[in-house]
Amino acid sequence: CLLQDVAAVVRAAEQAAVSALVVVSERAAEFRSVVELSERFPGFVLPCLGVHPVQEVSPEEQRSVTLKDLDAALPLIELYKDRLVGIGEVGLDFTPRFASTDEQKEGQRQVLIKQIELARRLDLPLNVHSRSAGRPTINLLKEQGATRVLLHAFDGKPSVAMEGVKAGYYFSIPPSIIRSEQKQKLVKQLPLENMCLETDSPALGPEKQVRNEPKNIYVAAEYIAKVKGIPVGEVIEVTTQNALKVFPKLQHFLRI
Repeated sequence: CLLQDVAAVVRAAEQAAVSALVVVSERAAEFRSVVELSERFPGFVLPCLGVHPVQEVSPEEQRSVTLKDLDAALPLIELYKDRLVGIGEVGLDFTPRFASTDEQKEGQRQVLIKQIELARRLDLPLNVHSRSAGRPTINLLKEQGATRVLLHAFDGKPSVAMEGVKAGYYFSIPPSIIRSEQKQKLVKQLPLENMCLETDSPALGPEKQVRNEPKNIYVAAEYIAKVKGIPVGEVIEVTTQNALKVFPKLQHFLRI
């Protein structure tokens, strides 16, 4: 979501000691705006381009992705490939209102497979969405040989997440953990060495139906520290190092 008051949002993030923002896209129509945002805030806003499993038809209507959506996106990803820190947001979303048929689910799988292949060819990590599809997403990533993977806001069972941990995948935790029993259970079981921080702004904030912002990332760090019984500074240090492992290009921008 590209905000009208983006300069104020970026300024608030900087004041909250955020070092960089990884910004993802969901459809080809957003790509240019994401790249322009990175040009407006060079070295702070870092772009990922990818095609999400749910595509917006209008503000009121969404549908499952198809290979046709990817066809429009691939030339633009090639155009901007040298500026990208990752491919995303990609993945599977088997929420019944978006993917109620086997054909729709298979369409999503094919789009994800092609983006896994693209990420491998460009040597870029994947930022992955997996709503109502945790196990199928992790299984497909493993089958396709994906290695550098960040599963964001994972909504599956901790036991399924641990299959991702065994594959070397990372899981990013949003500020909504303070009001999500599922996320709290997930963090209890996940090793800190496989966690990153995220906000998923404007969604998944500490307060439901209140716009989230990058400055709230500290909320996630504090809650993880509370669950793990460790200092928040340790959470920030380890998750930052994890982010650098997933997104090696961040090293050029972080002042740490």
